[in-house]
Amino acid sequence: MRYKTILRTGAVATGVGLAIAGCGSGSGGTGAAGTSNGSTVSVRTVNGAGSTLTGADGKTLYFADQEANKQIKCTGGCLSFWEPLTVASGMTPTAGSGVTGTLATVHRPDGTVQVTYNGKPLYEFAEDSGPGQAKGNGFADSFNGTDFTWHAATPSGAAPAPSNPGGGNGY
Repeated sequence: MRYKTILRTGAVATGVGLAIAGCGSGSGGTGAAGTSNGSTVSVRTVNGAGSTLTGADGKTLYFADQEANKQIKCTGGCLSFWEPLTVASGMTPTAGSGVTGTLATVHRPDGTVQVTYNGKPLYEFAEDSGPGQAKGNGFADSFNGTDFTWHAATPSGAAPAPSNPGGGNGY
C-alpha cells in the first residue's frame, strides 16, 4: 500500500506480544502496517510504555486523542509520520488473549480499511527505529489544522506519557 512506501523511507520500528489475528478471505494483499490476510498483530513490553499493541512487523501501535469514535483526522501530511494499520476489505481483526478492548475497523477517506481499538484508529510511528521503541508515546504535533496527542496503545488503553514528550512537529 501507498502508506508503507512513504514511511519505509523514514525508519524501521518494532514493538511486541498479545495476538490480534486478521480473519476473512480474499486476495487481500499487504496493508499499510504489514498486515495481510492471516497475519498476526502482537503486543509486548516496550521500554517506558509497558505492554503495548504492535503491528505484524513488531512496530508499536498508537492512537490519537483527537480520533475517538472512529473519526479519521490524520490525513495528508500526517501520514508521513503516522502510518495507519490496515486490513484487506472484508477482513475483521480478532483479539488474542489479554486484549480487553474492542477491535473493529473503519473506512478511511481513501477507501482503505483501518483497524480500531476501542473506537480509536491505530497507527505506527515512522520515528520508531528499533525493537521495543515507543518514541511516539506522548508526542504532540499538528496537521491539517488539528493538534494531535499520540499514545502507545495498550491492552487496557493508553500507555503513560513519557516525562519529556516530543512536540511541535519536531521530527
